[in-house]
Amino acid sequence: MTKFSRIGFCTLKGGIFLVFLALSLAGLTQEPKHPLSDDSRVCLECHGSMRYSFTDPSTGDVVSMKMYEEIRIDTVRYTNATHGGFSCTDCHSPDYAVHPHPIEVKFEPLYQCFDCHGNNDVFADFHFETIHDEFQMSVHGNHLIENFSCWSCHNPHTYVNTARKGGTITDVVAYNNSMCLGCHGDISHYAVLIEGQLTNMLSKHEWLPNQSLHFRKVRCIDCHAATNDSILVAHHVLPANEAVKNCVDCHSTNSILFASLYKHQIIERRNKFGFFNAAITSEAYLIGGNRNYFFNIASIVIFGLVLVGIAIHASLRYIHYRRRRS
Repeated sequence: MTKFSRIGFCTLKGGIFLVFLALSLAGLTQEPKHPLSDDSRVCLECHGSMRYSFTDPSTGDVVSMKMYEEIRIDTVRYTNATHGGFSCTDCHSPDYAVHPHPIEVKFEPLYQCFDCHGNNDVFADFHFETIHDEFQMSVHGNHLIENFSCWSCHNPHTYVNTARKGGTITDVVAYNNSMCLGCHGDISHYAVLIEGQLTNMLSKHEWLPNQSLHFRKVRCIDCHAATNDSILVAHHVLPANEAVKNCVDCHSTNSILFASLYKHQIIERRNKFGFFNAAITSEAYLIGGNRNYFFNIASIVIFGLVLVGIAIHASLRYIHYRRRRS
């Protein structure tokens, strides 16, 4: 592990922190995207706080307890999240309105994405059926990791669909990679899902040139998931030994990034100014990818003119030489 790798990884985590800080500050200074319903407001009085209190029904004593991270909700992020317009009881049992909550509700089955979005014409453009199939084939599917679900990566209380919001690529990368590093960079979360040694992300990626730049400019899934033309974000996460390692796969005019990271931006801007990949020219310089058809023709013409000039110059010098000899 090199010094620059450690700096890059710290820069990545710092970048992710700054993105969330910016989102939080934006949330504090702007009107929330979704107003809280009365039901949700009651729930978040406890679940939006670090500690909560309730009255013991048997003794009448008021008890103050810690609200555990797993069931604590960031109110600002929730009201700005994709699902922030829902009341808590739209997804959870109405029995949660009873305090303290009855033990039975602890066993309620939780909705999965497919329960609401699957086979629903309203969400047809998202192709949730394909996403579901891709997930089942991935290393995150339940055949390899027990109880792994959509919510293991996409927190339903804070999830924001960044890929379709038209934000900067940097923000999209930071937001998406934070989901991966939430487990693969944090043993406390990783150990909850799987028994095993947490992989050192830096040493595993030592082969990658300019590691810090790649971490900041490319999503983990762009190399670790198989692309699918019918969905915007790949969900078929591959085993580590099948990840992209060929530089040309990205650094070429047929870069796989155009079918993944830049897919949304490229739809409307493709070849607008003659660039093969106009969507990426405003945010990044991708070696081998930022090519322009007209520049290519111009460079060939200039190269040809140089050769012609050299030939003429050599011919004239030869003629001059022959005349002096004669």
